[in-house]
Amino acid sequence: MSDVQRLLQGKIPGAATGIEVKKSICAICDPLTQCGLDLYIQDGRIIKVEGSKENPYSKGTLCSKGASTRQYVYSDDRIQTPLKRVGPRGEGKFEPITWDEALDTIASQLKQIKEQAGPETVGFFAGYAKFFRPFLKRLAHSFGSPNYMTESSSCYQAMSMAQKLVFGRPGGPDIMRADCLLVWSANPFHANPGNGRAIQNAKERGMKLIVVDPRVTPTSALADLHLQLRPGTDGALALAIAHVIIKEKLHDQDFVASYTYGFDEYKEYVQAFTPAKGEELTGVPASKIQEAARMYASVKRAAILPSASSVVHHTNGVQNYRAVFALAGLTGNYDVLGGNLVNPPSFIHTPGLIPTREHDFVQSRPWSDMPPRIGADRFPVWMDIIDEEAQAMHLPEQIRTGSPYPVKALLGFGLNYRMWPDSEGFRKSLEMLDFFVNVDIFMTDTCKYADIVLPACTSVERSELRCYGAGYIVFTQPAIAPRYQSRSDIDIIYDLASRLGLDDPLFQAGLDASIDWILEPSGITAAELKKHPAGMFVPNPIKPQERKYREIDFATLSGKMEFKSKVLEKYEDKSGHAALPVYTPPKYSLEATPELAKDYPFILNTGSRLPMFVHTRTFRLSWTSSLRPNFPSADMNPTDAVRLGIRQDDTIRIITPKDAVSVKANLTGMVQPGVIHMYHGHQAADVNRLFEEDYLDPLSGFPGFKSALCKVEKADERVVL
Repeated sequence: MSDVQRLLQGKIPGAATGIEVKKSICAICDPLTQCGLDLYIQDGRIIKVEGSKENPYSKGTLCSKGASTRQYVYSDDRIQTPLKRVGPRGEGKFEPITWDEALDTIASQLKQIKEQAGPETVGFFAGYAKFFRPFLKRLAHSFGSPNYMTESSSCYQAMSMAQKLVFGRPGGPDIMRADCLLVWSANPFHANPGNGRAIQNAKERGMKLIVVDPRVTPTSALADLHLQLRPGTDGALALAIAHVIIKEKLHDQDFVASYTYGFDEYKEYVQAFTPAKGEELTGVPASKIQEAARMYASVKRAAILPSASSVVHHTNGVQNYRAVFALAGLTGNYDVLGGNLVNPPSFIHTPGLIPTREHDFVQSRPWSDMPPRIGADRFPVWMDIIDEEAQAMHLPEQIRTGSPYPVKALLGFGLNYRMWPDSEGFRKSLEMLDFFVNVDIFMTDTCKYADIVLPACTSVERSELRCYGAGYIVFTQPAIAPRYQSRSDIDIIYDLASRLGLDDPLFQAGLDASIDWILEPSGITAAELKKHPAGMFVPNPIKPQERKYREIDFATLSGKMEFKSKVLEKYEDKSGHAALPVYTPPKYSLEATPELAKDYPFILNTGSRLPMFVHTRTFRLSWTSSLRPNFPSADMNPTDAVRLGIRQDDTIRIITPKDAVSVKANLTGMVQPGVIHMYHGHQAADVNRLFEEDYLDPLSGFPGFKSALCKVEKADERVVL
């Protein structure tokens, strides 16, 4: 074997092999920070993928999803050209068309609908990924529609709402300075590995770790204390912890006296939540509740790490998380180093230690100049608190009823109808639209209902701007040419803005000029960022300042941290929304519906993250799917399985009053007896169809995916998945 052959076999970059390394980022799972990629490229094709050591978040590591980048990019399921539907919706019959024909058709249809029915009758939806969202929102508002919606209608925004109702401004955990970290139903080792690594490092320096989670997880395995509660009882557990803190005078009495509203009523309310009562409601032993309260409240600096969706995927979710976040105020751990520190976002919800004009960019038209958003009548608290978007969970009903105004067209980027409760109901609603466009990487079932389908490219084939909490910023450039005829979502948005004839100077100026405008307060330009393909640390980073509330009031109606919400006080009589973080059991539960529970005795908990999957994006990849070969499956405790005569990999039926699905049984002690955990979104077993459309938190509109009632039975052996 020659030297060159050995170099080629080892995929060594250099002139002799023609292999070069290009920098990019992975946006397959697209949390708020992206892992860095080193892409080994030969003849315009990726032949090897490694983690990029320069990236301050991933530091050279990759999860199973990022390691599958080549399979993702070179999947045979990629949409290759723009497509026009030629058969009935859902049949999947399309013919290829040119980009010009596709974009001209979309622009013509949207302008016609706007002229005939009003701009508000057109909805704009962003699923995954997140990088194009500021630009899509600007497109929606410049068009005149208030109905910009995202998958954050069932992820993140309700958690943010809970924090805003308590503090006005959300605060993130300062893990590296914390003496104690209270992880509340998050599992970063599966969902956000960078935080998992930060927790490991903090544990090594002596940080105490409390994990609240119904499951046994890699995170709970590291914990000094694991509080394994019954799903949906988070609020009761938080109130019981508060009871101990107040009773034992472990709270920050100076902070409470000077900077809070409603403490006396809150104190009186939590008196009923003794550790014994907490054990009765949650299943967590009273002794562990007391231990957790003392561990969290007795240290100098303690932080809470929440999840974007786990706690708020209950019909009582926002009130539950309000009770959790109140613990940070109760102990004076809000906006302090080592606690929950307020660090304003720079771009796409991520702090970058730089000032930007993102908000002014995305809100090109004030809400007051547009009709009410979708969901305004049904979820007024959402409209009071969430400034970013409409509540998409109400979209199916508004399409179906046309009230208070019709929705005639939908421009979707990565829209997946399986995200909604009663997913089959939303699929049928899509059929009622006059015009539907979906942009995606893969030909999904949702795309089959579109009139026009556009092929999007992956993160390694496009440019995107990202900020990192370490004060790092990157404006990636395409590492390879877009496959087939795919394009960046942002390029599609700017082209549509032009064809729609929008009077918008930043759309007319182009992407680089828009980025320069957004970043202008920081002094950073797109041209400068292009000189640093792996990214760069920002000049003059803003140093974190604590206790900013001493000079600037809390962004609440009272100007203080609110144990009792003045926003919710407005709705107590009219809508029955409690101003205190009152605990109520889930809408369907043993406590709330005991008669129903007799026939449906299991708690159904869906959507908990698995490390190899993210929503529906990686089911199709052989590397990731091989890590869960019995998928689709549901996790159940072996004791339940023995009682029901179920063995590993048997086919079972999960049944709710709404519907049923058949899956494989995966027996594991990681789940509690009486609870069924199932991942979501699989084509062969879409668990979201088991939920009623209106099984929602009345405050946020979030689906109760983590606590419904079901029964389980062994299926007929003839059932084939």
